[in-house]
Amino acid sequence: MSRASETAYTKIRAFILHGEASPGMQLTEERLAEISGVSRTPVRDAVQRLENEMLVVRSASKRLSVADWSDGEIDEMFTLRAMLEAHAAVRAATRIDEDAIQELRKINRELKKAISRNKPDIASFLAQNRCFHDLILETARSPRLSKLLPALVEQPVVRQTANQYSKVQLDQSAKDHDELIDAFAAGDENWAHAVMTSHIRRAFHTFSTAADITTDGPVD
Repeated sequence: MSRASETAYTKIRAFILHGEASPGMQLTEERLAEISGVSRTPVRDAVQRLENEMLVVRSASKRLSVADWSDGEIDEMFTLRAMLEAHAAVRAATRIDEDAIQELRKINRELKKAISRNKPDIASFLAQNRCFHDLILETARSPRLSKLLPALVEQPVVRQTANQYSKVQLDQSAKDHDELIDAFAAGDENWAHAVMTSHIRRAFHTFSTAADITTDGPVD
């Protein structure tokens, strides 16, 4: 991918992920070129990549828009994320070293500072949460997971979920991280798998309650 295409990809992706674009919003190449500051040719390359990540979609008439997932699709995203992150946690539990454990503790301390304010700093919470999960993925040492997980983790669902958390739920997320660290320190794969699975499923139910999503089955 050319430098211009990479620039377009980064800027358009930020436009979607940072909440400036709403689900279902129609996009045009002209508008995306304006956002990214490049010509339409690299924008097309960037859009192809974003389509592969399911951040943008094309209608039957080829119109481009920000992805607007159905209830069933959102449920599936969290289900897949729970499976993959739990697998990453299992691998990390048998590969992590003391330096990585101490780094996880440091990251979680910063996360706790962000949510201890009178008005929790969601942007900082998200940044530290991302660092925490990225380090687990790095420690898992799986190139396949490294390719599969980011598309699920970075989709707008994550940001929307964090913005729906109450103070109690934010504190619980930090406690989950503490328990994950304990599981890693003990080298206990089953413990790490169980905590990560519940951690991600709890995030899903927070989101589904706020968005009034049914969990009785896929809705397409």
